[in-house]
Amino acid sequence: MSHVDSLDIENPSQLLAYLRSHGHLSAGDPVTVRTLAGGVSNKTVLVEWPDGHGWVLKQALAKLRVAVDWFSDPARIEREAMGLRWLEQIAPPGTITPLVFEDPAHHLLAMEAVPRPHENYKTLLLAGHVEPSHARQFGRLLAAIHRGGWEKQSQLAPIFDDRSFFQSLRLEPYYQYTAQQVPESADFMNRLIQRTQSRRLSLVHGDYSPKNVLVRQGGLILLDHEVIHFGDPSFDLGFAMTHLLSKAHHLPMYRPALLMAAENFWTDYLDGLGDVPFAPDLPSQAVEQTLGCLLARVAGRSPLEYLTAEQRHRQRIRVLELMNNPPADPPELFGRFIQEL
Repeated sequence: MSHVDSLDIENPSQLLAYLRSHGHLSAGDPVTVRTLAGGVSNKTVLVEWPDGHGWVLKQALAKLRVAVDWFSDPARIEREAMGLRWLEQIAPPGTITPLVFEDPAHHLLAMEAVPRPHENYKTLLLAGHVEPSHARQFGRLLAAIHRGGWEKQSQLAPIFDDRSFFQSLRLEPYYQYTAQQVPESADFMNRLIQRTQSRRLSLVHGDYSPKNVLVRQGGLILLDHEVIHFGDPSFDLGFAMTHLLSKAHHLPMYRPALLMAAENFWTDYLDGLGDVPFAPDLPSQAVEQTLGCLLARVAGRSPLEYLTAEQRHRQRIRVLELMNNPPADPPELFGRFIQEL
């Protein structure tokens, strides 16, 4: 067994021995260790002191925990650590968890845990707790990242130039795989891939989803930055709006509130972004990315688990229709997507 493979952070005794031997814990620290569920690309563990203060440790997996084979270099944990350092500088105060330490040899990092109580934004939305202020913050936080990324492009473009993790964790499993599975979409998806690869405009989170957001005392905190890169900001918009629209599809009783959340997200994003040079092109680009993601989340390697088989089929048919006659901007997309369902 190699040095890198010799540490399994989901084994509490191994993890505690590692933290003490590396000077991160003293022998007498009375911490508890708990594995956190939900991630497919990392092992994630909470180390907590009796006063409630804690660290979250993440260890990247080479083979992701999904039904189909899906691989990505675990060295991406170093990208996430770099993302934590830079996002803390450009995102609104309190929205990014501080980095504690990183260990590239074991493909892991530790960051400050978000104090309890907190709730997951995805969980809230699926339960019908659709708070307008959350959607507005969701848009403004992304706008701050994209605007800050553009303003600091001379520093950030070289640091986050490599897009291999975005390729292996997003473009291939979402767009390329979907184009193979749904041949009718192939022309649209292949054009979308080329356009996405050709744009290098700002910092892109790459995993901007309600699943990766915690809500504490009414404020949003963003997690999971392993796909961060310098590229096409419209991808983040499509990725985020897909989650809001798919939940509106899934939950008819909360559909009006979720559609309003999508509207609030988009409106506040534009307000927060301001007059950056790429802003005028974003409405049509965001529509393309949303259509690509809406199809990928029912036909790609990572389908949305809450959609029923009937809903997946219906979403697939509707998106293919919209790909043939794309809406001009997100508000038109929201209306047409839901209207035909």
